[in-house]
Formats: sequence, structure tokens, C-alpha cells
Amino acid sequence: MSLRGGDIVGDHTVIFAGIGERIELTHRAQSRDAFAAGALGAARWLARRRPGLYSIRDVLFGGESGATAS
Repeated sequence: MSLRGGDIVGDHTVIFAGIGERIELTHRAQSRDAFAAGALGAARWLARRRPGLYSIRDVLFGGESGATAS
């Protein structure tokens, strides 16, 4: 579930549900600054790479295991 409206920039909840129970993991953003910082960091990382296909795992953990030539 994702919620945006008014001054809510991002409330996101992931729900793992079973019979009679559930686990909810919620992230609430108070500002878009965190999203912008992440996007800029990913862009800087990508600018230093050869053309190819990369995963978010490559960006977050600095690998290039998934890189393929294009």
C-alpha cells in the first residue's frame, strides 16, 4: 500500500499476511530530500560506469556483477 495526499510525501507499507496474523513494515517520509539524495547518488554511480544493464543491487552494494554490454 502506498499513500500520498496533502502534505504526505510518502507512506509505504508492506504487509506479509497469514491466517490469523500479519507483519507490517512501514516507511514514512517527511520530506522528499531522502528520495532526491538517493536518486542523485545512483546517478553519480551510474555516470562512472560503462554502458550496460545494472541492478539496484549493483548500485547499493557497488558491484557490477549484473552488467551486460548493450
